Amino acid sequence: MRFNKQKIIKEAVSIFFIFIGVFAFRSTFYEPYTIPSGSMIPTLKIGDYILVDKWSYGFKIPFSEGFPGIDPTKEWNPIYITPFKAPSRGDVVVFKYPKDKSINYIKRVVGLPGDELEIIDNIVYINGKSYDNVKIPGENIMKDMDFKFKHYEFDFYQSKTGEHSHVIQLSRRSFPSNRAKIIIPPDKYFMMGDNRDFSADSRYWGFVSKEEILGKALFIWFSMVSPFSDSPFQFRFSRIGTKIDNI
Repeated sequence: MRFNKQKIIKEAVSIFFIFIGVFAFRSTFYEPYTIPSGSMIPTLKIGDYILVDKWSYGFKIPFSEGFPGIDPTKEWNPIYITPFKAPSRGDVVVFKYPKDKSINYIKRVVGLPGDELEIIDNIVYINGKSYDNVKIPGENIMKDMDFKFKHYEFDFYQSKTGEHSHVIQLSRRSFPSNRAKIIIPPDKYFMMGDNRDFSADSRYWGFVSKEEILGKALFIWFSMVSPFSDSPFQFRFSRIGTKIDNI
């Protein structure tokens, strides 16, 4: 059997450019992510599949954040074609974990550059104002949980850190979390999970720089109950298509 060498080379080149095109699109415009942990409960659940808008904070040159197959721990500073647009308070964003750039995290923007931030008894104060001051009933929220927490009781607060309000979750059994007043440096952001007592975030590993921000979480395009939950592998049809700003 004779092989057409020219045809094979042509097909290989075509596949290569398709590969480059797909990764360029994901690097520049939109990219899907999976929620692996419960740090953003009740807003985002384990098994939610979300779409992230990677040019909501500025249009970047493809691969200026890194190239597939290249050491992900290497420092890459994105090159912006358009000016960097700062995230708004309350945005849910995906970013590179500052301690290990090969890992992506998703949290909510709580503090902006120049903000004075303080935490008293788990409640966040920004520039002297509390954004978590409306306690709400949690019965319906608890019914919608995938896991039945037999040894934990939670309080839920309506928080309005940005244009849209959202719900945060606090454990009644946790020790009060306090943090002395800090001033957030220029080009840095303070991130927190909505599941405040079960989230590793800026309270523990510090600020996120603008260069580490990858994009804004837009909506849930698919959702399935975690295999480790009390009712595994069920589809959450009601969550599909939900805008994250509206949760």
